[in-house]
Amino acid sequence: MSLNVGIIGCGGIANGKHLPSLQKINEVNIVAFCDIEVEKAQVAAEQYGTDNAKVYVDYKLLLEDDSIDVIHVCTPNSSHKELTIASLDAGKHVMCEKPMAKTTEEARDMIEAAKRNGKKLTIGYQNRFRPDSQYLRKATQRGDLGDIYYGKAQAIRRRAVPTWGVFLDEEKQGGGPLIDIGTHALDLTLWMMDNYEPESVMGSTFHKLGKKENAANAWGPWDPKKFTVEDSAFGFIKMKDGSTIILESSWALNSLDVDEAKCALSGTEGGADMKDGLRIHGENFGSLYTSNIELENKGVDFYEGETVDEAEVEARSWIDSILNDSEPVVKPEEAIIITQILEALYESAKTGKAVYFD
Repeated sequence: MSLNVGIIGCGGIANGKHLPSLQKINEVNIVAFCDIEVEKAQVAAEQYGTDNAKVYVDYKLLLEDDSIDVIHVCTPNSSHKELTIASLDAGKHVMCEKPMAKTTEEARDMIEAAKRNGKKLTIGYQNRFRPDSQYLRKATQRGDLGDIYYGKAQAIRRRAVPTWGVFLDEEKQGGGPLIDIGTHALDLTLWMMDNYEPESVMGSTFHKLGKKENAANAWGPWDPKKFTVEDSAFGFIKMKDGSTIILESSWALNSLDVDEAKCALSGTEGGADMKDGLRIHGENFGSLYTSNIELENKGVDFYEGETVDEAEVEARSWIDSILNDSEPVVKPEEAIIITQILEALYESAKTGKAVYFD
């Protein structure tokens, strides 16, 4: 059995992650490409599409094609709800890029549409599929860390502000580094803790370095006039069982403690972090230990071992969930909690007050 896939949004994330990964799956035919800039869709179709792949500017015309089984939504955050619901209502399974939506209400509508149509919906949190993430998830599920009551979610860049597309546009994206890369770190932390019941949050956002002219930056200086989102954001999240999470995110911050899409965990039986590879630590026989987990499968001279591309593993897992009618690894019911927390952190930052959940 094979699946016909359509791509809506042929920009950076589609070309950098979705398309090259899908192209490697034998059961997938990428048959339709849509972008408001038709040239982008044409280029993507030529590189990744089948010989008879179609190109669209209007996504509604693409969705009229009954031969398409799956849609990947790779567009700015503000359009995730509209495109996802339209695709589900057209009878397609949907992978939507992270974050799920700008607001919890939008995310809830997306889940309702998936249930209404009996179709699968997942969100693009590919960091779950890294080797270190997969190992740590197995360890936490086995109970190696015991009751995990403290987590730290980190997505800190020193100077790496994305200057292309709509990343700096608050209306289209809903925010800056918190909703862009902080969302990955939070997803990992909640998944490892297997805890999706937040009680309250306190958040702070800063727009300090984004005001600077001719700033050092990985992709060249940003335009302060177009920088309408925060350059860093931080949050304190308390769960209903008392567990606590600290969330750190930045595109630009005067810090050398740089890490992206990482988490650290503390439990009653041990702890773990992703600071120097994957480290699991604890106490045995009255002594402390730290274990550095080897994940690269080396051991032969001049051979580096197999490398794992989390985007490819994510795509394979997603397609298998459709072919086998199984649950996707990233469930929308989990992704909506991430959106709920991020939305509340932004609200807390604006009001200066804690936000409590029902």
